[in-house]
Formats: sequence, C-alpha cells, structure tokens
Amino acid sequence: MPELRIEPLRGSEIATQIDALAAVRIAVFRAFPYLYEGARDYEAHYLELYVKCSRSLAILVWDGERCIGASTVLPLADAGTEAQAPFIAGGDAIETIDYFGESVLLPEYRGFGLGVKFFELREAHAAELGLQVCAFCSVQRPDDHPLKPAGYVPNDRFWGKRGYLKAPEIVTTFSWPDIGETVSTAKPMTFWLRRLP
Repeated sequence: MPELRIEPLRGSEIATQIDALAAVRIAVFRAFPYLYEGARDYEAHYLELYVKCSRSLAILVWDGERCIGASTVLPLADAGTEAQAPFIAGGDAIETIDYFGESVLLPEYRGFGLGVKFFELREAHAAELGLQVCAFCSVQRPDDHPLKPAGYVPNDRFWGKRGYLKAPEIVTTFSWPDIGETVSTAKPMTFWLRRLP
C-alpha cells in the first residue's frame, strides 16, 4: 500500500478542497449503483451544505497530490431536507443523529482498511458532538438493472460488520442525472443505522 495522508477538514475549511472532493466523488459515483453523470456545478452546490456547517467534517485521503478518497459527515439537524424528511415523518429526534454523507475510494485503493477508518472517524465525530445514532443512506437499484455488472456485490456485508442495520422503512429520495442524461431524476435511498455504545 502506498504511503497515504489523511486530511480532516471542518466547516469552511472544506471550501479549500472542493475540486478534489468533486473529482473523487464523480469518479467513484459514476460506477453502479449510483451511475452518476457528474458535474462540477452540481458538486459545488451539494458540498456547499458542508462548507456552511461549522459542525461538518470532510475526511480526504491523499496519495501525493492526488485525492484518492473522501468521506463526509454532519449532524442530521444541519443536513438537507431530503435526509431529514423520513426521520421527521417517523417522529425521530433528528438532533440526536449524525448523518454520514458518503465514503468514496478509487477502486485501486480499496481493501486496505480505509473504509473502516472512514467509519471510525465519523463515529468519533458523532461522539465528540454527543450524538447517539449514526445514519447513512444507500441508493436502491432494481436487481435487473441493465447496467448492473455481472458479479456485483453490494456493501451490505461490510456495513453489517460495522454494526449498521438496514432500516427498510426509512427511505428518502435524492436526485441526480444518470450517466448520459442531463436532467436529474429521483432515486430511492434506504437508510442504515447504528446506535453508538
């Protein structure tokens, strides 16, 4: 494994690395199941939420001058309405929940423990803020989707080993343009949760 550098950025510090975050998000989310077309303007708009939140954290991983992975987190109370909506509808106290935005790693850097490190650092963020529950959501694509690669294995087992449970009743939608499209369409997103000890 190459020598990598982990760089945590908080709140407004994230603005200094928008291009790096955008590039790695676009590269990773282009693959199934996200199939994200990717655009710098979309990324800047999405990441603005984290830049404006003093309680947010972005974790970047660098191989030299190249950002090869990233993960984001902020309190659900500071997140967008798409993330909050199913919890509010279910009567959950959103001020007790930390919302994990994403973990993205370029394929050649997977399998070295960085995914676990992302979870550890975001869970530490939740504990630091006194939040009791960690939550993230994952896109749901049909099993017979034409762009699903042969032998595709979802991350469910990895998330389960980290202590996260799928909550099929907690579903929201996020919108983005699929590969080859210019118009964003809504995608169902199912949440996974873990209560911190």
